[in-house]
Amino acid sequence: QVQLVESGGGLVQAGGSLRLSCAASGRTFSRYGMGWFRQAPGKEREFVAAISWRGGSTYYADFVKGRFTISRDNAKNTMYLQMNSLKPEDTAVYYCAAGAPSVVVTGEYDYWGQGTQVTVSS
Repeated sequence: QVQLVESGGGLVQAGGSLRLSCAASGRTFSRYGMGWFRQAPGKEREFVAAISWRGGSTYYADFVKGRFTISRDNAKNTMYLQMNSLKPEDTAVYYCAAGAPSVVVTGEYDYWGQGTQVTVSS
C-alpha cells in the first residue's frame, strides 16, 4: 500500500515557475514507478510525466517537453515536478500516481494522491 500527498500548487503568472511535490509513504517506495497527471475542468485527465523507480528513465507529454522536469528522491520518499515557463493552459488539478515499476510503460497506476491546484494567470 502506498499513500500519496501532493503539495506546491498555487497561483502563478504566465512565464513563472512552480515545483510540485508528492510525498509517499510505503514500505517499498523506492521500487515504485511514479507519474504526474492533470485534469482541467470539463476535460479528461491527461498524462504529464513519469519516472522509473530508479529515476533513470523519464517520460513526458509533448506539451510539457522542455518546460517541466520530473525527478524523485527516494531517500526522502518524494517525487517532484519542476514546472517552468508556465502557460494559462497548464491550469489544472495535478495528481501524482504510483504503481509497480512497469507502470511507466503500461500506465496501470494503483495509487493516486488527492491532487493540488495549479492556476496560471495571463
